[in-house]
Amino acid sequence: MNEHRVKGLSCPSCAASLEQQIQQLEHGDNAVLSYNSGVLRVDSRVSLQKVEQILKSDGAWLVKEANTAHSNNLEQTGSRSQSGHSHGHLHSEQAHDDHNHQTIKMRNLVIGASLLYALALMLENQIAAPAVTFIFLAAMAISGYTTFLRGLRNLFKLKFTMDTLMTIALIGAVAIGEWKEATLVAILFGLNEMLEGMGMEKARRSMASLLEVAPKEAVVVEQGVERIVPIASLAPGMIVKVKPGEKIPSDGVITEGKSSVNEAAITGESLPVDKAAGAKVFGGSLNNEGVLQIRIEKAYEDSSLAKILHLVKEAQDTKTPTELFINRFAKYYTPMILLLSVMIMLVPPLLFNGEWGHWLYQGLAVLIVGCPCALILSSPIAIVSGITRSARNGILVKGGAFLEQLGKIDTIAFDKTGTLTKGQPYVEEVAAYEEEEFYRAAYAIEHSSSHPLAKAIVRKLRDLQLEAEAPEEFTTISGQGIRAVIQGKSYSLGNEKAVQHLTLPQPVRQKISELKEKGLTLVIVADEAKVLGMFGIADEIREESREVVTELHRQGIRQTVMLTGDHRATAEKVASAVGVRAYYSSLLPEQKVEHIRELSGQGKVAMIGDGINDAPALAAAQLGIAMGKGTDSAIETADIVLMQDHLGKLPEAVQTAKKVNRIIRFNIAISLGLKLIALLLTIPGWLTLWIAILSDMGATILVTLISLTILLERKPRSKALPAAH
Repeated sequence: MNEHRVKGLSCPSCAASLEQQIQQLEHGDNAVLSYNSGVLRVDSRVSLQKVEQILKSDGAWLVKEANTAHSNNLEQTGSRSQSGHSHGHLHSEQAHDDHNHQTIKMRNLVIGASLLYALALMLENQIAAPAVTFIFLAAMAISGYTTFLRGLRNLFKLKFTMDTLMTIALIGAVAIGEWKEATLVAILFGLNEMLEGMGMEKARRSMASLLEVAPKEAVVVEQGVERIVPIASLAPGMIVKVKPGEKIPSDGVITEGKSSVNEAAITGESLPVDKAAGAKVFGGSLNNEGVLQIRIEKAYEDSSLAKILHLVKEAQDTKTPTELFINRFAKYYTPMILLLSVMIMLVPPLLFNGEWGHWLYQGLAVLIVGCPCALILSSPIAIVSGITRSARNGILVKGGAFLEQLGKIDTIAFDKTGTLTKGQPYVEEVAAYEEEEFYRAAYAIEHSSSHPLAKAIVRKLRDLQLEAEAPEEFTTISGQGIRAVIQGKSYSLGNEKAVQHLTLPQPVRQKISELKEKGLTLVIVADEAKVLGMFGIADEIREESREVVTELHRQGIRQTVMLTGDHRATAEKVASAVGVRAYYSSLLPEQKVEHIRELSGQGKVAMIGDGINDAPALAAAQLGIAMGKGTDSAIETADIVLMQDHLGKLPEAVQTAKKVNRIIRFNIAISLGLKLIALLLTIPGWLTLWIAILSDMGATILVTLISLTILLERKPRSKALPAAH
């Protein structure tokens, strides 16, 4: 499939009609034309000449040919010729220039028609009537000829679109001699169309600017020699050099250098993160000051940035349930308006001796009122704006349907480890009975271990500046812990089973019970005769977890639930600390799925997790949300991805989704409300073309401007984040 940028799409229904015509071409069965993104995907065997003829019939045109599907992830970065020029960048500039040219052209036509209209009004009583009529006709032709031609073609095909309604209204107004109103209809419809296009293009350009964060090339270092290569040629294991102010080309690990890195393009966090040798970095993030050498771990097409760009691009083209309903509604709504208009024109004169001229005028006004521009635009601009704003904040929504669903959820289920907690054990409490020997033995046994609990103990003891003695003997006992001999003395380190050979005094037994009741994992150190001390280890709760849960409750999430495989005491402790309203412990992955299904029967449920064992629950929930630094399977299964390694942006994601839903509902209400009021004016015969025009144009402008407010957000003040390890 090839991709082509299309400009001049006048409305979603027009785009759908063009798509159907292109699908009728040879090899065009799978063609897709998206109004939201302005992109046509079509088989490479389809005749572009015939495609252009179809588009031209509706006033649209091809801008450029994007890259083919086999390099889908590189569509925004562009391929490079031998001269090193980025075609993608040139195409982006060309598309922007074409849009500016078209906007200026449309603006000039509307201004020209408006000046002629004003001239006709001034000369109306001073020159001959035919001359004034000619000026009105010229103004009408300048601003409305494209609409008229499209509508006429549709009328002959018995296709009833908004252009058809406007064309019939123009013909009717001219037929009854309402030149002044007919010209105003043409001018304001042209203005309307221009503003609609500008609004949707604003949303598309905002999305496009988001997608242009990918670097175009990289500096590869091989045996001390530097060479510039296209980003598409990067492979794992390559060493790249990134200077201050340059973008990191793909995911990797720093091998040399130290700098602060702005990861906003990936995580949405505007604050820079300090990085040094050994730290992981994301492709697309910006190196602020130092020179870095980075070992590439992923080819660009497999990098976090490429996945983000691919997901965001796909998200633009999905339709929400609301959009699908509006499109189905509009399909029947337009013929209904046409039928109603005909009835208003005929019934009063034929059955109630009404004046033909008056009711013909009323019927034409109904045609204009019935134009579904605002209704059809109620959703797409808001959806694209919402997806764009979320992506700016490091929240990847895989489709408009998921954004809409996020705004409707009332229950959120959290995994514990790595989601509400950091997934990194730390020593929360220490009980030492033989302090010096206890610390010395624990450090000697654990300092060389890679076990997470051992690392937690070593971090705790590091400040004591103990010497790392090497045990003479070292034995791991499954299900218990470790036995080691240090300077000829035998020690045990592990859980309660590791000291079952000892008779424990009452204070020690009481301390063990106390730490277990707190939900802590025990690591006990003993010699052959007695317990020397013990560590109470916990999974550290994320600092933001309680604040996030509180904010979600404030936003109307009625139920928050924690699902964990940990035992009851640990689950109870974490649930109490973060403020979730219910918890379920000791769960296997399939049991998490059962709980999600049970919760789904009571409301709209979102599941948040980061591990591979969360993937089934993420898939079972009505909405799956994954932590971006979690496993690939969780990210691929989820409907929404938080690219940060924390939940801090979750309330903002919910807030944005709720705002999008509120605006869509308001847009629909204002679109239909204004039309209903105008239509009710036909009962006493008070509806005029002026009122009809203002109700239609006013609703469209209002819907467009309100939808674009979603893109507005305050920028936070910048300060450095802690160093990444």
